[in-house]
Amino acid sequence: MEQNGPSKNVARALRRRMTETEREVWKHLRRRQTGYYFRRQHRIAGFIVDFYCAEARLCIELDGDGHQIFHSKADRERDEALSALGVLVMRFQNYEVGTDWGGCYLKILAVCKERTSSSESDT
Repeated sequence: MEQNGPSKNVARALRRRMTETEREVWKHLRRRQTGYYFRRQHRIAGFIVDFYCAEARLCIELDGDGHQIFHSKADRERDEALSALGVLVMRFQNYEVGTDWGGCYLKILAVCKERTSSSESDT
C-alpha cells in the first residue's frame, strides 16, 4: 500500500526525540508486554500516530497542553479519517498518563481485548 503524507524519515526522527511521556508509555507497550504488538510513531493513512496496534486497529495519542488549544480541529479531522478506516483513536492527556498511568493502561488493555475478541468472533 502506498503511503502519502510524512516520510519514513520523519517517523524515524520522531522516534528519536520522543517526549518524556511517550518514552514512559513506550516502556509499557513495547515487546508485547501487554500481550499486543504496538508500534511507535507509526505511519498510517498519511498520518504519524504515537502508538499503533494493528491487531486491535487501535491508535493511542498522547496530547500535551497545546493540543487542546492549537490542534483540536486537526486532531478531530485526523480521528475521523482514521475512524473511517476502522481505526479507533484513544487520546490521553500527558497529565493523565503522569498521574494515573495504571488507569490508562487498564483502559488500553480493555479496548485491545474487546476489539480483538470481537474481530475473532466475526470470522
